[in-house]
Amino acid sequence: MENDAISALIARIDGRRMSDNLFHLAKHPLPFRKLNYTVPGHEKNTLYEADDFITAQLESCGYEVEAEPVEVQAYRRDISKPLSSQYARPEPDDTRYTAYNLYAKKTGTSHPDETIVVVSHKDSQSWVDSPGAYDNAVGTAGNMEMARLLVECETNRSIWFLYCNEEHSPWTSVTAANGAKERGENIIAVFNIDSLGGKSDEMAAAGRLTNVTLYTTPEGKTLAELQSEVITTYDIPLEQKTVERPAPGDDDGSFVKAGFPAAIMNVGSYPYAHRHYHAETDVPEGVDMQNVMLATQASLAAMLTVDREGL
Repeated sequence: MENDAISALIARIDGRRMSDNLFHLAKHPLPFRKLNYTVPGHEKNTLYEADDFITAQLESCGYEVEAEPVEVQAYRRDISKPLSSQYARPEPDDTRYTAYNLYAKKTGTSHPDETIVVVSHKDSQSWVDSPGAYDNAVGTAGNMEMARLLVECETNRSIWFLYCNEEHSPWTSVTAANGAKERGENIIAVFNIDSLGGKSDEMAAAGRLTNVTLYTTPEGKTLAELQSEVITTYDIPLEQKTVERPAPGDDDGSFVKAGFPAAIMNVGSYPYAHRHYHAETDVPEGVDMQNVMLATQASLAAMLTVDREGL
């Protein structure tokens, strides 16, 4: 059954604000977001500058942002591989950096001990100079927009908006997930927002607006089915597809491996079909913002349904 409060809230998603944040993170002033590049004349690398921007935006809404340090290295590049998979493991003596997981947290009212996590990786590819617009400035912008809308709304359950790093080694979502397990956190659902709206040229030319929900476990399947249901319930004009993966992957997989099985990933296509994936040409001008906005609405509607009803 449709909930009027959820309908009203998802209608307030601001596509212009999301686009502005996307261009800030993937065009100007930040050409990309990685630890091994600093804009000439700047004091900080571009990932630290992105962290500062995200933190400032969240703090301006009223959040206190927590930064969790993780030691990482940049991937090497192997040009013998196809373009989309040219990353290679770093060598032991390669430069080590401190990357940060950023958390903006809301405490629930009636069930504060139950937590919903919305996670997006904020970094772009460390082995190539890619703006990473679809991968994953769009997910970061969507995550920021959801956090902005919910800051003044009471929620039954606690919500973490988590911004991690997946294009450096190791993935920092592993630290976030393992830390939550060690502390005994009760995470009831994980929504990984990554590459929203990314699809093939043929799909884009046909005007198709797509969303694919990936899951690994039976608990994840329940969450994925809910994601499909809310797209119908709230009349969100997306072509929705649900896919079971053979093994945990991406940042949602980090939580599955840590013992939080109710985890899904929302993505534009699967297998991922965007031809600029992991390339220098993944620019914000090529992003289908309508698709990104609708997929953000769908993710928010599913998350709020879990908050209202549990899982």
